[in-house]
Amino acid sequence: MTDKKKKLLLVDGSSVAFRSFFGLPNLDGFRNKNGLHTNALYAFNNILERIFQTEEPTHLLVAFDSGKTTFRNALYGDYKGGRASMPSELSEQWPYFGVLVHAFGGKTYELVNYEADDIIGTYSRMADQAGYDVVIISGDKDMIQLTTDNIRVDITVKGVSELKSYTPDVIREEYGIEPRQIIDMKGLMGDSSDNYPGVTKVGEKTALKLLTEYGSIENLYEHIDELKKSKMKENLINDKENAFMSKTLAAIELDSPVTLKLDELAVEGKQIDKLTDFYREMDFNGFLDKLGVASEDRSESFEDIHFEVLTEIRPEHFTDRMALYVEMLEDNYHDGKILAVSWGTDEKIYTASLETVLASVVFKEWAENAGAHKIVYDGKRTMVMLHYAGIALAGIDFDILLASYILNAKDNSKDLAQVAQEYGYNDVSFDEAIYGKGAKTAVPEDAILHDHLARKVKAILALFAQLNAELESNVQKDLYYEMELPLSFVLAHMEIQGIKVEPQRLLTMKEEFAGRLLEIEKTIYAEAGEEFNINSPKQLGVILFEKMGLPAIKKTKTGYSTAVDVLEKLQAQAPIVEHILNYRQLAKLQSTYVEGLLKFIKPETGKIHTRYQQTLTQTGRLSSV
Repeated sequence: MTDKKKKLLLVDGSSVAFRSFFGLPNLDGFRNKNGLHTNALYAFNNILERIFQTEEPTHLLVAFDSGKTTFRNALYGDYKGGRASMPSELSEQWPYFGVLVHAFGGKTYELVNYEADDIIGTYSRMADQAGYDVVIISGDKDMIQLTTDNIRVDITVKGVSELKSYTPDVIREEYGIEPRQIIDMKGLMGDSSDNYPGVTKVGEKTALKLLTEYGSIENLYEHIDELKKSKMKENLINDKENAFMSKTLAAIELDSPVTLKLDELAVEGKQIDKLTDFYREMDFNGFLDKLGVASEDRSESFEDIHFEVLTEIRPEHFTDRMALYVEMLEDNYHDGKILAVSWGTDEKIYTASLETVLASVVFKEWAENAGAHKIVYDGKRTMVMLHYAGIALAGIDFDILLASYILNAKDNSKDLAQVAQEYGYNDVSFDEAIYGKGAKTAVPEDAILHDHLARKVKAILALFAQLNAELESNVQKDLYYEMELPLSFVLAHMEIQGIKVEPQRLLTMKEEFAGRLLEIEKTIYAEAGEEFNINSPKQLGVILFEKMGLPAIKKTKTGYSTAVDVLEKLQAQAPIVEHILNYRQLAKLQSTYVEGLLKFIKPETGKIHTRYQQTLTQTGRLSSV
């Protein structure tokens, strides 16, 4: 058994902290009991959780800027000049970022006269040379100059909710240059964010064109006399000093005088006691839930909630306006099973099993009464779930999920507790804390289940007035009431109606495609002179570039690239390449569309019942899953 390869996770703490702050702008919704703003800490915790889970680092360092002045200011006095001061709501959170990182078992570091970038650059180089895998997390794209075969840079997008990964191959594809040339590009075009000039009128497109031809700023100026007379040449000559200075400013230091050794960055494991204390101080009850702490000391974390579990539903259990929540564990609510239902007002909350609800004519009449107003969380999902239970839900006049999405399209969380916490309400658990996740997902005993549902109804009621008021102050009520809410009803009915397909036609296509794929396979094997796995890039690369001697246009970390763009360039050189492209296209149609559509046909209706995602993207476009 071999030891796990060491992986160093380097986080640009200053950059990610700023992104965290501006990515969750609801300041009033994020304060602890002492009035401390906590939005940036909340988002920072989320990204630490996510990258620990996905990357499983053996070593961790979070680097912070030590102050406003560094050695770069001595080179250029206006470096980073003009930047606004840190908002006071963020500065009051700043001392706690280190506390959080240490509770996660990681180290923090800052170095006088250097930026966080330089600390990261130095440790990434040290780790690369020591054979580590390295992952860098930052909001600053300057970091991509550090990529190597062993160093990946992930840049935050949409606040900190998404990351875009950069490797040398990605940089070559996106920019057409090598990672080391990023500083030449920045030298020519300058950087308005860091406030250094570059060359007048040279943008990214021009800079990349020049670097494609000359390779570096130094080589460009060695051949400057060869350029045709133009305004650009004149600017290059006049701004030569700026170009070289800007390249120097853009270059991340790889030999900063850091004092911690790589071994000292080993992750010590989560410090549960420290995390518990931190979450309690910040009133992050949902995170306490995930630690399994809140449920052991619920009296300290949650207020008592009063609700009634009904075995018989009567008319007095309903009023004109109530919150309603229907619980189901499955993501695909077209095939899931309702666990229980809860509804109520600020004065009284009720819960009932599905069996009790289905046996009640009174509940059905109330649910289907358009004049009885309901406040829900994810109205489309709720309508579809109740449809399969024989109830045509009507009267939804407010949807918490939809309203929260309109107010902050960057956040597309599906967990009510997440949305609640973002608006300062902490009295409801995350579903994961109640039901578990993955293979360990399970329905708890009835007492816990009904308590959880009652708390969800209470959260919906608590959020209603706040979100409605924010829609009003943001002048978004017309968007919500006249477009998004009615659209959600239309989408629900579209999902219920389903999409008609012809299974027999698809089955016929499946047979035809299988036959054609078999024929193409035989042709490819004949041209290759042997059988091999056509779907294996490694085996295909050996056949094309070693056995058949075709030119290897691009290589990846694992071998030859057989991507579509590579094969298209080789098409004219050997018939086998065209057959491979045809094979891939047909195989994609077969697996994704023919077999894929057959798999999603609901037997009871003979139709496909998709889920239209209304609250997924910032652009407002729909997606379907």
